[in-house]
Amino acid sequence: MKYTQIPQDTFNNIQLNAGVLLKGFAPESGTLKATDILGATSGGVNFTATPSFIDYGEDIDNCPKNMKELKQLDGWEAKMSGTFVTVTAELAAKLTGAADTATDKVTPRNELKASDFADLWWVGDYSAVNEDGTKGASAGFCAIHLLNSLSTGGFQIQSGDKAKAQFAFEFTGHYSMEHPETVPFEIYIKEGTEAAA
Repeated sequence: MKYTQIPQDTFNNIQLNAGVLLKGFAPESGTLKATDILGATSGGVNFTATPSFIDYGEDIDNCPKNMKELKQLDGWEAKMSGTFVTVTAELAAKLTGAADTATDKVTPRNELKASDFADLWWVGDYSAVNEDGTKGASAGFCAIHLLNSLSTGGFQIQSGDKAKAQFAFEFTGHYSMEHPETVPFEIYIKEGTEAAA
């Protein structure tokens, strides 16, 4: 059948597995540090980037809605959400949004500080070649960089009988007055490459 096909390079363009949430990531080298992993998740991670538009023609007589010459992109709302099944004091403070930590205590605040905003990365396996460099391959990855993220979902815990506690999260990327033209997310897609024999 002519149209019952898939691209021949399908396996080279598939994102695999749940990925991992990180405090930092180097997309130039694909380097992942174990100390940058925020925690174990369950059910994967959901990322959405939703644009908002202004239609300057909507109140003009005889102008159809969504006239492309009169439409302007106003901004983006970028969010990353999911569920952690592990927690530390550091992560609890991050989930609280505005909080201070002292050893094993998290104290919420009523005001935001610049230090409450931090970049967040989600990185997942991508393509048929996703082994690490020690096995003779350059790993493929799909990564999302959420800039100036802040927990906007609050701190949540759902415990259960004979079950792991779950910590639902939602982080939102933010624009900055230092660079108001910078959209608060980036996407990286790197196909893995086989090492030369």
